[in-house]
Amino acid sequence: MGEVIRLEEIDRERRRSRARVAERAHLERAVALLSENLASAADALRDAPDTQAQTELLGRIERFAAMIRYGLRMLGEEPGDGLDGPSVSDNPVAGR
Repeated sequence: MGEVIRLEEIDRERRRSRARVAERAHLERAVALLSENLASAADALRDAPDTQAQTELLGRIERFAAMIRYGLRMLGEEPGDGLDGPSVSDNPVAGR
């Protein structure tokens, strides 16, 4: 009887492990997609015609960067690109 219970525990742990691997793969894909969107927003910012468009794109870039940082932390990685600095929109001088 003890062997049957142990086999069930091993099987349960195996299923949990597979789920964690799948979750990690989904999270890695999400971070990669966010990185692509960040690069696209940065390209659009370079070509933005006016300050209103630039302001909207900067806000979008900040949100992408924050989501990427969060995703990297969830993956157990520390973002080493200096993105943890103050937000541009929190800077009263940037809003002028």
